[in-house]
Amino acid sequence: MDDPPDGPRRHFEKIYETHYTAIAQYALRRTESSDDAVDVVSETFLTAWRRLHDVPAGDETRLWLYGVARRVLANLHRGAARRELLTARLRMSFAESFADRPRECDEVRAAFAGLSAGDRELLSLTGWEGLSPTEIATVLGCSRGTVRVRLHRARRRLARELAVAGADLERYGTRAMELAEGVNR
Repeated sequence: MDDPPDGPRRHFEKIYETHYTAIAQYALRRTESSDDAVDVVSETFLTAWRRLHDVPAGDETRLWLYGVARRVLANLHRGAARRELLTARLRMSFAESFADRPRECDEVRAAFAGLSAGDRELLSLTGWEGLSPTEIATVLGCSRGTVRVRLHRARRRLARELAVAGADLERYGTRAMELAEGVNR
C-alpha cells in the first residue's frame, strides 16, 4: 500500500481512532484481566504501526486488526500456559528439596521472622539476591563498611535466634556457632 497523501502518522492515527474501541472490546472479552486486554490492544496497534504498509484499506482494516489481535491473544495464552507449567515445576522442585528438612526450614523461618526488618533486608540481599557488600551499599545508599558491620551484626542476631529456637547450629556450620557465641573473626 502506498503512503496516504497526509502521511503515515496521520494514516495510523485514523486507523487507531476508527478501530480502537472495537479492538479493545474484543480483547476485554477474551482476557481475564483489563491489564491483559490493554497489553493485547497495545501490541495489536504496535504491529499495525510497524506494518503500516501491510494494513489493508477500507473495511478490510478492521478484519486485519482482529487477526493481529487474535494472534497476540494466542501468544498471551501460550505465555501464560508456559508460566503456569514453570511455576508448577519450580514449586515441585522447591518442595522436594526441602521435604526432608521441614523442621530445619521452620527453625530458619522462625528465626528470620524474629529479626528486625533491617536485618531481614540485609540478609535477604546477600543470601537470596547474592549481592556483595559493595552492591548492597549501593542499594541502601550507605558505605560498604557500614554494610559489612550491619551484615555481621544481622548474621550474629540470626545465629542467636536459631540458638534460642533450639536449632542444632552444627547443621549450619562452625561460623553459625561462632556467631551465636559472639566469637568475632
